[in-house]
Formats: sequence, C-alpha cells, structure tokens
Amino acid sequence: MLEIPNSSDVWRKSSFSQGAGECVEFMRDVAGGVLIRDSKNPAGPVLSFTVGEWRAFVAGVRNQEFEV
Repeated sequence: MLEIPNSSDVWRKSSFSQGAGECVEFMRDVAGGVLIRDSKNPAGPVLSFTVGEWRAFVAGVRNQEFEV
C-alpha cells in the first residue's frame, strides 16, 4: 500500500530542471522505493515504483531505449 508522504518530506527535481514549473519531482518512500509526482500538481496523484522498477527505468533512459 502506498504511504502518502508527509508535507514536510523533501521532494526533489532533476538537476536538468530549468525552473519552468513543468517537472516531475521524486523522493524515496519508507520502503526505499521511489515516488514520483507532477510539480504543477503537488496534491495530485503519486506514482510509486520499487527500487528494481526505478533502476530498470533509469537504465532504459541511459541506454536511450525510449528515444523516438
């Protein structure tokens, strides 16, 4: 079950973010997984990924598997 983060928890943005407000934010959850949300809608839905899922996604990005 997804544990909703406390409002005092720290969400981070990519270092590539230009501050235009169109970013995703991320943080670690209590189980070590990764939570993702839309910075334009911080009270909106939160996606939850296990450590393995997140590592596979990051590896895919680095390997340009999602390029169109």
